[in-house]
Amino acid sequence: MAKKLLLFLVFLSVCSPVFSQSDEFIFHGFKGVGNKISLDGFAEIEQNGILKLTNHTSGIMGHAFYSIPFKFKNTTNGKSFSFSTAFSFAIVPEYAKLGGHGFAFTIAKSKELKGALPRQFLGLLNASDNGNFANHVFAVEFDTVPDYDQLEDINGNHVGIDINSLVSNVSVKASYFSPGNSTKQELNLQSGNIVQAWVDYDSVSNVLNVTLSLSSSKPSVPILSFAVDLSPIFMEYMYVGFSASTGLLASSHYISGWSFKINGQAQSLDLSSLPSVPGSKKNNFPFVLVYCLSAAVFVALAIGMVLYMIKKIKSMDVIEPWELDIAPHRYSYEELKKATGGFKDTELIGFGGFGRVYKGTLPNTKAEVAVKRMNDGPKQGLREFISEIATIGRLRHRNLVQLLGWCRQRNDLLLVYDFMPNGSLDKYIFDEPKLILTWERRFKIIKGVASGLLYLHEEWEQTVIHRDIKAGNVLLDSELNGRLGDFGLAKLYEHGTNPSTTKVVGTLGYLAPELTKTGKPTKSSDVFAFGALLLEIVCGRKPIEVKALPEELILVDWVWDKWKAGAILEVVDSRLKGDYDEVEVIMVLKLGLMCSNNAPANRPSMKQVVSFLKGEVPLPEVVVAPDECGGKKFVTGQDTSTGVNKFLHSYLASSYIEKVGSWSSVYDSKRVVDLEAGSISTLSASYTDDSNCQLA
Repeated sequence: MAKKLLLFLVFLSVCSPVFSQSDEFIFHGFKGVGNKISLDGFAEIEQNGILKLTNHTSGIMGHAFYSIPFKFKNTTNGKSFSFSTAFSFAIVPEYAKLGGHGFAFTIAKSKELKGALPRQFLGLLNASDNGNFANHVFAVEFDTVPDYDQLEDINGNHVGIDINSLVSNVSVKASYFSPGNSTKQELNLQSGNIVQAWVDYDSVSNVLNVTLSLSSSKPSVPILSFAVDLSPIFMEYMYVGFSASTGLLASSHYISGWSFKINGQAQSLDLSSLPSVPGSKKNNFPFVLVYCLSAAVFVALAIGMVLYMIKKIKSMDVIEPWELDIAPHRYSYEELKKATGGFKDTELIGFGGFGRVYKGTLPNTKAEVAVKRMNDGPKQGLREFISEIATIGRLRHRNLVQLLGWCRQRNDLLLVYDFMPNGSLDKYIFDEPKLILTWERRFKIIKGVASGLLYLHEEWEQTVIHRDIKAGNVLLDSELNGRLGDFGLAKLYEHGTNPSTTKVVGTLGYLAPELTKTGKPTKSSDVFAFGALLLEIVCGRKPIEVKALPEELILVDWVWDKWKAGAILEVVDSRLKGDYDEVEVIMVLKLGLMCSNNAPANRPSMKQVVSFLKGEVPLPEVVVAPDECGGKKFVTGQDTSTGVNKFLHSYLASSYIEKVGSWSSVYDSKRVVDLEAGSISTLSASYTDDSNCQLA
């Protein structure tokens, strides 16, 4: 009899359902959850029971996982089970409409997520394992900062489905359907409002749905539906939870409630019964009343404190309104002073007209940074300071220098960047560098800078005109990859609009000639400067070489003369000792001449430049002469002091223009710069026709 009973019990255990009540849970807040939730990084449970994944600290991440793994797979046939989850969240940015980076509902083989990085990786993966099938990671991301280049994001406010990679398999702009309304409505993920999300996977039909709502009721229509079989992704046991991260800008990411169920429908959450987001207006009246009574009691002390603080404030900077609207992180002056050892000369790594650059180590994170201390006082310096923060602070590209933060104390203007250990490109191609860059390295730098410039012109949310492209503003990271930096002169405008007239600024040798007539910086004027950069990288010399022979003074003229003479390889940097790819070198020189054309219409766009460099499109057979088309060429008399016999209309920098008041006075008086003496010489001038404007 006992044997039969034992067999009966075994039969029941085999035939009974695989799952039980232990395969689901629901949390109406997380107060008193004990060891049911495993926290990592900066994640914590607030006093009112809300789960905070990150705070307003830059560059951090936080994880929160259900402590026990769930069985996600049928071991008999290898088919994954269905699952359903509902959770309510809120994202509160550090600055209005400016925060980052987002969070993700995550199913992973481990709750540790070793090697994961913050910023665009959301604390899930890193650059080396992104896209690796061995990750066994599934996520639904709620992303608030776009990464168009590396992760191919659609915008800075989207929901995406990620499988083993932060490059979403499918994504959609954040939105929701109201109950009874079939019209999709936009949803700002960083509004600070509580949002309820449902993620439902049906393993029979292999369909994953994501649904959002601002209420407790689940809409009948999802915002995102994706046909996928998750069986290859899931292992037998997996952990469920959340991961979030911050970057240069930060947001507090909150989860106020969560339900989950295997092979069934997770319970929707009653938002009114969940803990509120800290700082929200819910139930604020008692707090306001207590605050007012306390203020009345301590008014005398408050007045005394105010009088005391007046003296303190006089020695501090008042934060102006514009400082509250820009990003990224604002550092304290003392923090940067400590990082650079009091701005010691021993930490100085660069200097120029803009100010000085110091190497520093941030005291809290021990991260190495470069701190640019701009010149004191002038309004122009403040304008360039604000321009650089507003521009590069929001750009994300591997070939652009990353701005980490800033500081302003009175007239002391400080910008903090990623430290580029190998300095600027000009130190490796001019004079007698300690390290001679190989052609392979130079070509990689050229393609990298071109990619970054294409991002500025075409791929970012606005058009960015850099206005100061030159070797000194191309910085090299630890692997000698080129990154374009120094956005102090940059101009932004909307795609499809025309730039406004402005003061002619830039660097001698890189200024497009039309700037002196129109005063309008354009994408084409950036291309002109990029052409000068191409030629100097190949030739190993500056666009204007004051110590050169008269016929070699202007680099583009010299290269063009050699091109016409069929001796183009004579211009290649002799320090390469002939070790280069001739086809690539000739292609780059030809492209440099095309970009250096005086007529903007004859220059290629950066999109075309990148296509040429990648070999996707062949260069045209005929090259238009850089300075001989358009019907006329400006010819001058001889400058006996320097031997200059060509009018330098393409190369007058703002520093020289300011010596005579304005460009018009330079142009009308037919003056030219004496490069060695720094003076202005008056030359006779005339126009002449020149039809020799093409060469195969």
